[in-house]
Amino acid sequence: MLAAMFYGPGDVRSEKRPQPKVLTPDDAVIRVLACCVCGSDLWGYRGIDGDTGEPIEPDPNKPQKPRLTGHEAFGVVEAVGDNVTSAKVGEVVILPFSLNCGKCQECQHGATASCQNVTFFGGPDQDGLPIDGCQGQFIRFPMAQASMFNTSLTEQEVKDKNLTKHLLTLADVMCTGYHAAKAAQIQPGDTVAVVGDGAVGLCAVIGAKLLGAKRIIAMSRHAERAALAKEFGATDIVPERGEAAKAAIQKLLNGDLVDAALECVGTKESMNQAISIVRGGGRVGYVGVPHGVELDIHQLFAQNLNLAGGMAHARHWMEELFPKVLSGEIQPGKVFDLTLPLHDVANAYEAMDERKATKVLLKP
Repeated sequence: MLAAMFYGPGDVRSEKRPQPKVLTPDDAVIRVLACCVCGSDLWGYRGIDGDTGEPIEPDPNKPQKPRLTGHEAFGVVEAVGDNVTSAKVGEVVILPFSLNCGKCQECQHGATASCQNVTFFGGPDQDGLPIDGCQGQFIRFPMAQASMFNTSLTEQEVKDKNLTKHLLTLADVMCTGYHAAKAAQIQPGDTVAVVGDGAVGLCAVIGAKLLGAKRIIAMSRHAERAALAKEFGATDIVPERGEAAKAAIQKLLNGDLVDAALECVGTKESMNQAISIVRGGGRVGYVGVPHGVELDIHQLFAQNLNLAGGMAHARHWMEELFPKVLSGEIQPGKVFDLTLPLHDVANAYEAMDERKATKVLLKP
């Protein structure tokens, strides 16, 4: 099969790899219909440590081995292990970016991304076996019984209903944007600001609207992304940053600040921005993977701010969001503004790295 391989900063290649097989009774093998590049994939691509936000210093004594990459996909079930009954061969399933067991305390409470047995693409899985990245033609998907979301659609139905882009967002970005809105406890009538105009931030606009926000301020300096935010439900666009952004929001709101902010980037600057524009007693929902973020607990204490969020429980939120995608109530797939074949994966990463594209869909 063809799959994307990460060799190091700025070096992603499409190569032939062995086609995966069922290795354990809990596996499924998925033929990928579509996959994509995530903003979080760009940290390593840019040579930045995903945890600290600091440049990665290569160790000449430990050369990096190429690895399969990617964590967003959906496709058709090709084979299943003996323990997998949640989907049959031929059915279309969505693969959440984090896998879950469905049995532990966290899973039973819907916190699937916090599963005690959580496994991520890149592995290893619960049996110590490496997991294929999602940017490939086929995937061995462990913990399949609880993790994969069965759409009960056929491949032809997906094509006929033009659902490819929309379903793919449920693997990560739509669920992540919605998670930000849920974490911030958006209530009907709220005024909300979204910090970040990438795919997650744009989907957070959808999430805020779904939960009844009356006014949604999208913080964007990119004309096309701002236009899409408006289409998704944003009522205002604020391009300013820092103190100027706070002043611009107060001008819009007659001196007030927002009830809640959705932080969808993960940098120190974006988190500080989100905190600075929320009224006392307000809420911040954060989903940007933190890089170098340090919180002033005294500031949160003094302002009585509620800070909640983290990794999105994608598998859990699919239950709520899939019917809305199927009915056409939401169309998050519009965040994809470039489609490339999998063999052109290097250009896909480059386009997102240089902000020539908001999100790139890859066709195997």
